[in-house]
Amino acid sequence: MSATWSQRTTADGAEAVAVASAARPARFEYLDEAYARLHRWGPEFGEEGSENGLANHAPMVAEILCRRGFGDRVEPWLDQYVKRLEELPHERDPITAETWREAMGKRARIGDWAAYFLRAVSEAPWQEVLAEWWPRLLPAIASGATHGLIRTGHAVRNLVEGDGSEVAVHEVANALGYWAARAIYVPGVAAPAGDLGPDVALSSLPRLADQSGVIRDRFARLASLDSWTPAVASLRAPDGADGVPAVLSELTAAGVRQYATHGYGSPVLLVHCATAPHAMEQVLPVLPRNLWEPSFAATWAACAALTVAYAPAEGHRVEAPDGLDQDELMDGATQHGDEHVIKLTDAVLDTYVSTGDRLALAAATACSERIEPPR
Repeated sequence: MSATWSQRTTADGAEAVAVASAARPARFEYLDEAYARLHRWGPEFGEEGSENGLANHAPMVAEILCRRGFGDRVEPWLDQYVKRLEELPHERDPITAETWREAMGKRARIGDWAAYFLRAVSEAPWQEVLAEWWPRLLPAIASGATHGLIRTGHAVRNLVEGDGSEVAVHEVANALGYWAARAIYVPGVAAPAGDLGPDVALSSLPRLADQSGVIRDRFARLASLDSWTPAVASLRAPDGADGVPAVLSELTAAGVRQYATHGYGSPVLLVHCATAPHAMEQVLPVLPRNLWEPSFAATWAACAALTVAYAPAEGHRVEAPDGLDQDELMDGATQHGDEHVIKLTDAVLDTYVSTGDRLALAAATACSERIEPPR
C-alpha cells in the first residue's frame, strides 16, 4: 500500500515535513508532525546569556499526549507553548571525537551538540549511539534538572513502541545533545550499599539548611553536607542487573508518593523525583546490561540530590478523591495544560497500574492544585 503524504503550515509559521498517513497508528502521525515543528527550537529558553534556562518540555508533552490518546490536543497546546521558545542555534564549532570533553556542560555549544548527535544517528543506529554515550552522560544525569534524561526517555519510548521515522530518531539526537550541553555533576555521590528501600531512603535524607538559589548552586552545597554521602549510600542495592527493573520501578513510585506528601515545598522541581526514574525505566531495556546497575545508582543520586535541595522536612497528608477515573485524571491534566502536571500524571498512571496505590493518584491531583495553569 502506498502512503498518503500531507504537509501544512503550523500556527508559528514552521512548515511541518511530510509524514506518512497510511498503515501507521495515528499517534505516530501526530507526534511526527509535532517533532518536525519543534526541532527548529532549542532545548531551553529564558533570559539571554543566562545559565539558568528553562527546559523546553514540548517534545516530552507531545509524546505523552499522543501515547495517551490525546494526539488531537497536541497542536493547540503547541500553538500556545512555542511562543516561549527560542531558535536552536546553528552549529558554529563542530564537536569531534577529540574535542567533545571540553564541550561538555557548555550551554553556548547547544547548537554544536545538536549537530554532532544528528550526524551520529545518521551514521550509526541510534541504539549504538545511545550505548556509546551513556557512560559519558550518566555522571551528568542531573543536567537540566534531569531533563536531558527525561527527554531522552520519552524519545526512546516512542521509538521502542514502533515509531521509526527520521524525525523520531532526530528527537533522540536532540535530547542527547541537550544533556551533553547542560552537563552538571552532583558532588559526593556513592553507590547504593545499605539496607533501605526507596521510600525509607528518600524520607531519611537530610536537607540543606539553605534551600535557596538555582539548582547548580544548591547542588554545590551538597559537598559541605557531611551526612549527604552516607545517606546516598543507605539505599539497598539491586540484586544484580536482573534486580534493577523492579527496584527502579519502586524508585519511581517512591518519587510519586514523595510528591504527594512533600511536593508542596517545590511544586515544580520535586516532580522530577518521579519523572526522572520513570524516564530511566523507558531507556533501560535498550541499554547493555552492564549499564543497568550504574544507571540505577545515578538515577537514585539525582533523585536524592533534588530531595535534599528542594524538599521540606515535613510532609502533608493528602488523599485521592473517591471514584477518580484514570482517563479522567489524564484528561484533567491536559485541560490544566501545565507541562509538569502532564508529565507527573503520566508517571502517576504507570505507577498506579503497577502498584494500585491511590496515594499515587493523589500526587497527580495535588500537582494540578499546586501549579497554576498556563496563561
